[in-house]
Amino acid sequence: MAELNGSVKGGGVGVGVGDESVEKSVRRGVVKRETKETKIECEVVLDGHGENEINSGIGFLDHMLSQLSKHSGIDIRLNCKGDLHIDDHHTSEDCAIALGEAFDLALGERRGIKRFGSAHAPLDEALSRVVVDISGRPHASIDLGLKREMLGALSTEMIPHVLHSFATSAMLTLHVDVLKGTNDHHRAESAFKALALALKDAISLTSSADVPSTKGLLESRSAKRQKLDE
Repeated sequence: MAELNGSVKGGGVGVGVGDESVEKSVRRGVVKRETKETKIECEVVLDGHGENEINSGIGFLDHMLSQLSKHSGIDIRLNCKGDLHIDDHHTSEDCAIALGEAFDLALGERRGIKRFGSAHAPLDEALSRVVVDISGRPHASIDLGLKREMLGALSTEMIPHVLHSFATSAMLTLHVDVLKGTNDHHRAESAFKALALALKDAISLTSSADVPSTKGLLESRSAKRQKLDE
């Protein structure tokens, strides 16, 4: 996996010239995010092998993000030092924000992507459905139906918040529904596995170099940032 070496860096799809071959550049996003509450470094490589090095300081969150990486094929490297002496809120939220920002940067102009993705994933008795649209319009509808107060050191109220924060930062529309299941660990994990599979579908490349929108544009945070810098 590539070294983390920049505060904000993004990649996209490149087309080779001079012959008939198409060269695919590395779709990579790197974010460094520091506040009074957390200090985070995050790198994603969309066309990876599901390799991950994740240390948020919250074991169950690490477990969920590892599932996301493994089953999507997205390489994720994330390290966070957060104010866990207070609680898990700032750390889990900011990790999701940084991950979403890195994902957004890695997608670049969104040219040639499938855009839409959906998946079901079971874990024993639990079953989850996730639908994704890399739309440039942040929206999240999350229904996990968790009943326990905590899963490890992560409060269950933060799990839908993590998904919502990721969707907002990644500029995508996200619907997550746990359809059945009696074990909250299984319900949460099946949701992240379904998210991984849906993202893998949505970011997959087609034979077209067009932006998959009749508007000819899918909004991204990186593009907005560039406009502000100009």
